[in-house]
Amino acid sequence: MRESAFVFLRATYWRWAETIFDVCPDLAGGTQVLAVGDIHIENYGTWRDVDGRLAWGVNDFDEAAEMPYVLDLVRLAASALLGSGRRRITDEEICAAILNGYRQGLHAPQPVVLDRDKLWLRDLVVIPERERAKFWKKMAAVKGKPAPERYLTAIADAMPEPGLSIKTARRSAGIGSLGRPRWVGSADWRGAPIVREAKALVESAWSRAHGLSNRGVRVGEIANGRFRPLDPWYRIKNNVVVRRLSPNNRKIEVEKGKSTLFTSDMLQTMGFELANVHLGTAERRDAIKRDLENRKRGWLTANARKASDATTQEYNDWKAI
Repeated sequence: MRESAFVFLRATYWRWAETIFDVCPDLAGGTQVLAVGDIHIENYGTWRDVDGRLAWGVNDFDEAAEMPYVLDLVRLAASALLGSGRRRITDEEICAAILNGYRQGLHAPQPVVLDRDKLWLRDLVVIPERERAKFWKKMAAVKGKPAPERYLTAIADAMPEPGLSIKTARRSAGIGSLGRPRWVGSADWRGAPIVREAKALVESAWSRAHGLSNRGVRVGEIANGRFRPLDPWYRIKNNVVVRRLSPNNRKIEVEKGKSTLFTSDMLQTMGFELANVHLGTAERRDAIKRDLENRKRGWLTANARKASDATTQEYNDWKAI
């Protein structure tokens, strides 16, 4: 968390949930949707869908809850402002790209599949051999005591066939969910290793912060929305989410000195995918469009700046303790 205000934002969604309406009060009246909540520029990645196609989109829904749709747009934009550093892209360009993509998604939502379309994005996410070797080395280094029965059962059920010899170990990963139990299980299957991860799910911090108790975990519902390529290895049972880990199931991270996540095309596609998510579980298109039309020009940039400035201030205050 001490690394930067961007990392601090990722690690403190509970704080965002508590304070965002104080920082940006005009967001409270936005159309309610089942939203990602803890969205940011590193919360996108790749997977293989049920037909084996390479798919891309939001890949973490742990904090999904009903909230105004504008919160996802502002948090995504604020994360880009915090993460962009000295790259040659302005706040206005970042927000314009995200909002343009979102509007396109509202008009014609569709899953982001890379087998034929968006070749520029496929070139970015195809992993080089060096990174592939690094992944397997990292998985081999994960060792420790066996997983509890609850997680072992979830991992075993996600394997391609029963009866495999599975090695499990505790894993530390992510920023915002470091305190949650997370286990990996690996096995050799038909000539090569396979890996699954099991992680505990809890009710969204948004629901807790706003008194929306007993709303349950909405992860499976939002992840399998109608405008997303289905991930056959993404499973939820007994408040445990299991997913496949592989070099091809990965997120794109902010890299020092590189602008991969800060091009107009990439930010626009992130906004497009948010529309896919927001429209995937209920028909909110017309209500969202009306709300967007009633917002003043520059509203996203203004709110993203407020949110990023507030995050930076809290980061500096916390770091000084």
